[in-house]
Amino acid sequence: MTASALVVTGATGRIGGQVASALQSAGIDQRLLVRDPGRLPEGLRELPTSVASYGDGEAVWEALRGARTVLMVSAAEAPDRVEQHVTFVDAATAAGVKHIVYTSFAGASPEATFLLARDHASTEARIEESGMRYTFLRDNLYLDLVPHIAGVDGVIRGPAGQGRVAAVAQADVAAVATAVLSDLGPHANAGYEITGPQALSLGEAAAIIRDVTGRDVTYEEESVEQAYASRAGLGAEQWQLDAWVSTYTAIASGELATVSDEVERILGRPPLTLQEVLRA
Repeated sequence: MTASALVVTGATGRIGGQVASALQSAGIDQRLLVRDPGRLPEGLRELPTSVASYGDGEAVWEALRGARTVLMVSAAEAPDRVEQHVTFVDAATAAGVKHIVYTSFAGASPEATFLLARDHASTEARIEESGMRYTFLRDNLYLDLVPHIAGVDGVIRGPAGQGRVAAVAQADVAAVATAVLSDLGPHANAGYEITGPQALSLGEAAAIIRDVTGRDVTYEEESVEQAYASRAGLGAEQWQLDAWVSTYTAIASGELATVSDEVERILGRPPLTLQEVLRA
């Protein structure tokens, strides 16, 4: 890959930042595209950096000129996220980008129970329509976030029933993205379900958190109506409430329970467990 032919977005966040750091350590030339360079980790501030938001098509086009490959880390959850993504993809196409590696979501579909997975399906469709090569990394929920969904009282509440979720470590998502970007050939026009090594119920996850951290964490099943009522006073907009609740109903439906072997196949090692993430 020629110098600066690779652009990494989202380097101020967990996934993009880990990928950029790994590529830097491997001596792979890259440019960064961020909204706020002041939030870049110290070690990445020496890299060439452009500033643009996904919704600013002209700035994105300017930043991506000359790039052949882009890691497109999905934008923060927002009611206009699909519009932002479409603007970015169209600008990348106009700038001559040949391959997008996109962090999508497990089971992305227009009919997905998890409402935000529908955003990802729309984005995937736009990328496919663009004619660029693509690699879709369809990440499951993040293991790193599981301990943080418990309330201040240590209770994980939601309408997940006894459904299971094959949550994946953010470090594994970043490692897979790095591996793909380092050798694009085998991954052209491919979509991968990126999961952890097992599908856990929220009750099982709570038990693991108790065992590893000593925190008194439990799971309490709610109905959908109870879930909306318990979150009504948080000051969130309706679309956010709908997204939060659908996270749990997607687990209940079984749509997030499939365990894949993609992490081990691409990295040559098993994916991290919840225990390993907690101990790290």
